[in-house]
Amino acid sequence: MTKLDRGPWADSGVETIRPDVHRIPLPLPNDGLRAVNIYALEDGDDVVLIDGGWAIPESRQVLEAGLAALGHDLGDVSRILVTHVHRDHYTQAVELRRLVGSRVYLGAGERPGLDMLDEIRTEVPVTSLDTLRRAGAGELAERVLRDMDRGEFDASVWEKPDQWLGPGVVRFERHALRVIPTPGHTRGHVVYLDESRGLLYSGDHVLPHITPSIGFELTTSGRPLADYLDSLHLVTAFADAELLPAHGPAGGSAHARVAELLDHHDARLDATIDALGRRTSDASAVARDLMWTRHAVPFAELNAFNQMLAVNETAAHLDVLVERGRLAVELVEGVQRYVRTDDDGTGDSR
Repeated sequence: MTKLDRGPWADSGVETIRPDVHRIPLPLPNDGLRAVNIYALEDGDDVVLIDGGWAIPESRQVLEAGLAALGHDLGDVSRILVTHVHRDHYTQAVELRRLVGSRVYLGAGERPGLDMLDEIRTEVPVTSLDTLRRAGAGELAERVLRDMDRGEFDASVWEKPDQWLGPGVVRFERHALRVIPTPGHTRGHVVYLDESRGLLYSGDHVLPHITPSIGFELTTSGRPLADYLDSLHLVTAFADAELLPAHGPAGGSAHARVAELLDHHDARLDATIDALGRRTSDASAVARDLMWTRHAVPFAELNAFNQMLAVNETAAHLDVLVERGRLAVELVEGVQRYVRTDDDGTGDSR
């Protein structure tokens, strides 16, 4: 559902953002996002990476070439600060630790998901499928389950980090980065703010052209969209900074993009309640009456995986509307069904 057009930002090579700060896009084959930006921070003789990329040969080759262009090699990577646990950010960090001994840092909110993998080592658990079933999309959940290539899942690439991060500041020889927990995309997502240089390494929390999926992870976060909106507001509590995202071109005001994302979700909440109308219905039915992606694609034209993201995102918006008093919800035979309360959250009736 989140497809990012390929452009110069995704091409292999090194972009210098500031002295000692460089963007290296790593490939994501067969993924609509095309590439993931990792950031190489030169720190004396060492290199600190923001995010690690996906542990595949193509990614490692491009990373090695990028470091070589800066006069470094993999052995110079002393630390990797990861924004969240998704494979395109975390798994190559684990691989580099095995290869050269890099230390891996990860937000403490990701711990429950990695703890779960200690118990389930043979196949990936997907709590998003449970959300689908509660949304009235049981058939879609079974279709997604059949489509998943579960036989090749290797939980070992999600080893525990060397250090769990909470809010605070991590300091290196030339860099000091403020760790800001920003749950939403995942419950343990963090962003890193370089206050002296005015740079925000935003991971998937703030992206320049698309909105991130919400709550697609190993464990259920409970209120992923509400958490995400709170996390967007939190970013604006700090000084504005240049946006350095994980997907898409670097640059521009982080605060300005946050304002756009908040406006988008306000409009999406209105569209969701309009799609529900005066009926009592589940998230699956509402999702089918909405358009998807910035290209306004009908639900029926999405593939099964993106239909899952669409239904779960709709459920998240409906739950925020319940939290704001505009909807009521009840569980009927395992399915959540929503109905308007005629309260728009301001005290005015609609």
